[in-house]
Amino acid sequence: MIELRVLSSLEKVFPKQEPNTVMCGNSFFKNENHSFQVAYSLPTLADVSEEFSCKVEGVPNGMKVKLYDVKLMPSEYAAHPKTDDNYLTTEPGLFPDLLEERNNNIIRVTPSYWKSLWLELMASPQAKGGKYSISIKFYKEGKEINSVVYDFVLIDANLPEQELYCTQWFHTDCLCNYYNVDVFGDEYWQLVENYLKASVEHGMNMVLTPVLTPPLDTEIGGERLTVQLIKIMYDDNKYSFNFDNFKKWVMIAKKVGIKYFEISHLFSQWGAAYAPKVIVHTEGVAKHMFGWHTAALSEEYTTFLKEFLSNLVKEIKSLGIEKQCFFHVSDEPSLEALDSYKKAKDIIKPYILDFPLIDALSDFDFYKHGAVECPIPANNHIEPFLEAKVDPLWVYYCTAQYIDVSNRFFSMPSARNRIIGYQMFKFDICGFLHWGYNFWNTMHSKKAIDPYKVTDAGCVFPSGDSFLVYPGADYQADVSIRLKVFSEALYDLRAMKMLEKLSSKEEVLKIIDSQNDMTFSKYPHGSEYILETRGIINQKIMQLL
Repeated sequence: MIELRVLSSLEKVFPKQEPNTVMCGNSFFKNENHSFQVAYSLPTLADVSEEFSCKVEGVPNGMKVKLYDVKLMPSEYAAHPKTDDNYLTTEPGLFPDLLEERNNNIIRVTPSYWKSLWLELMASPQAKGGKYSISIKFYKEGKEINSVVYDFVLIDANLPEQELYCTQWFHTDCLCNYYNVDVFGDEYWQLVENYLKASVEHGMNMVLTPVLTPPLDTEIGGERLTVQLIKIMYDDNKYSFNFDNFKKWVMIAKKVGIKYFEISHLFSQWGAAYAPKVIVHTEGVAKHMFGWHTAALSEEYTTFLKEFLSNLVKEIKSLGIEKQCFFHVSDEPSLEALDSYKKAKDIIKPYILDFPLIDALSDFDFYKHGAVECPIPANNHIEPFLEAKVDPLWVYYCTAQYIDVSNRFFSMPSARNRIIGYQMFKFDICGFLHWGYNFWNTMHSKKAIDPYKVTDAGCVFPSGDSFLVYPGADYQADVSIRLKVFSEALYDLRAMKMLEKLSSKEEVLKIIDSQNDMTFSKYPHGSEYILETRGIINQKIMQLL
């Protein structure tokens, strides 16, 4: 007899651990994809693995179910040496992460090992709300061996549109390196479209746009593959610009649902000391005109920026996206870099005028000097920004946020990933940024990696920090558990916003934070709180509707 367990999306199934079967709050809206799992195992009495066929039966009209195998992925570096008590493990090993879409119903089951299927329910606009049950049945040679039933409620309403700005940095050089395609060739544009489409399906509505090759995670003196969208010419002591690739980028992004454009950083990372890599065509020859060899405040680069930004802003306005663009100076500047950052900002400000200027920044003293107009602090450094009532306020996390706060490493429980939706609602966070949608390089981009084999950027960042998607076949993105769970956090946020509009923020806070003690570093652990709270929110919405 095959053993089956129905699990929520927040459990991670390891081969030699009996899974936790906490389930509650199985209701969702018509424009919300809803996930759960079915774990399966053969008893230890079995001698060899066996094949079964699996079928999902009773799917309501207007709905479909997508099935994935949850695949184990390797991690040599699962956690930093210092941790808290909210990790599944800190040891290297194999972790459930990749979701591989099934193309048949044959499943091989191994004795005494647990594996899981990931099921995603999707409703069409024509689907009718109500209570439903579906059956997941396993067959052997045509005979039903075992089955489980999943009960759920489809709410006959839609969640409101996502208000949160959400960007997870998209690295097109990594696509080209892995798939071995030319930048701006037909395959490149197909990859861009497919990967952006996958990001939009999971809540991203803003994209890092490489008008110049982004100066991110690059070794000083090193360089990444040129992905500069705007062709720059310099002849007769005059700059000119070709925006064809930029226009194409904007068109494709809008086609798949991207609403906002995050213009890549105009100065080097960690303090704006240098120019980014800039390729300029002179007399028909492409030259690396600016980069690590160029001081950020040099006359040559300042002159270039005047022409470049003036023309870029004109193009942005001609495309009608001037209300949808954000600019960067330098990523994660330290207090020591305050002077160079302010001078760099002063160079570009006359040309970008009222465009929002945003940067990841965790030093509150830096912000107090007025250098960054819209700071994006890390979730473990956000408290001073909250106390000062900074508005608007974003939040981010990366490899350095590994004690107490939300993050999404392989080694962390999925509830720690999803809790951020509740935190962002409570503290009126308007934007979320993460640096790694598909960073398939080692640290500082010294070399490209195969993300199916290396998940920790070369034993530097805990696995799960640097990318959310894997390079799939046919130029498609293969998604991870972590991406699905983060998108659930965004659904939670939208449901709370919906209830707030139907009642009040105070009423929602009574549900999600009755003791008024939730912070970014203090919050309920475990999946029970998240599932039960979301269920109560949905129930309140249904009553008010």
